[in-house]
Amino acid sequence: MPSRNEITIIAAFRSTADAQAAATDLQAAGISRDDIYIEGSAPGEKSQRSKAASSEGGITGWFKSIFGDEEDVDRSEYEQAITKGYTLLRVDVDEEEIATVEDILNRHSPVEVHAQEGSTRTGGEQQRAIPVVKEDIQVGKRQVLRGGVRVYSRVIEEPVEESVRLREERARVERRPVNRVATEADLAGGREQVIEVQEFAEEPVVAKQARVVEEVRVGKDVSERTETVRDTVRHTEVNVEQTPGKPGAASDDSDFRADFQRRYSTSGASYDTYLPAYRYGYDMASDPRYKGRSFDDIESDLRTDYGRRYPNSTWEKMKDAIRYGWNKVTGKAKATVS
Repeated sequence: MPSRNEITIIAAFRSTADAQAAATDLQAAGISRDDIYIEGSAPGEKSQRSKAASSEGGITGWFKSIFGDEEDVDRSEYEQAITKGYTLLRVDVDEEEIATVEDILNRHSPVEVHAQEGSTRTGGEQQRAIPVVKEDIQVGKRQVLRGGVRVYSRVIEEPVEESVRLREERARVERRPVNRVATEADLAGGREQVIEVQEFAEEPVVAKQARVVEEVRVGKDVSERTETVRDTVRHTEVNVEQTPGKPGAASDDSDFRADFQRRYSTSGASYDTYLPAYRYGYDMASDPRYKGRSFDDIESDLRTDYGRRYPNSTWEKMKDAIRYGWNKVTGKAKATVS
């Protein structure tokens, strides 16, 4: 059996190879080889059992080293797992190593052998865990392309017209008949003379000069804005509600025994005969359906339910014991021993 500071964890695997692989990872994580036990090996393979199991006889001793001499549901389920051919791996660890060990075991896909999921064999008692999950919202930023502007430039030729006035000269020669007496000046002009008249004309001259008449500038305006992001997050809400105790549960029933001695000791019946009635009244008073109601208000409902649960018992015979169990919860019961 593990020491008081140790916790026992058991996992079932479909094959010995899976169990051995898990054991190898456990050792790599620092778990001692002496704290790892494997049972249910395939034919030809040797099981590794604790010393208690080896000294007390095979698989029976192996289970006894874990569960002791008592029979319980967990032991039965693990025995059935062995019968089905599964391999069991047991690890004895300290409390601070539980999370590490469970994580390693879960990586190797253990088989769920319990009737209800979420149960782990720990320290010889069955503990069931409900994971409490809470989502957090994380708001970040990322750049996204919303579009843009693309600017092209090119040279385009297009015809243009412009009107201009042009001046043109033409020489004109006229001959006019004259009848007058010649003068000395006329005679002097008898020498050879040359008269030249030049003709000038204007023609259009085209000159082009490129001028910048506009600039197209491309840039970006950067602005910031605040946006409120709305979403939903999930979390697990666990409500703890007190439930009625079950027959056979460990509880202080000294008040029940005292009332039995006072009320029924001379009836010839044993205390065990009336114990279910006491506990039935106690459980029903703890039931949320009847919270705040008196025994007289719900007696009819209790009579019907009690008859269905205990067909071999009679309401009238057990009524006072049931009422006492009820009053024990509501604070009206007071045990006296005569």
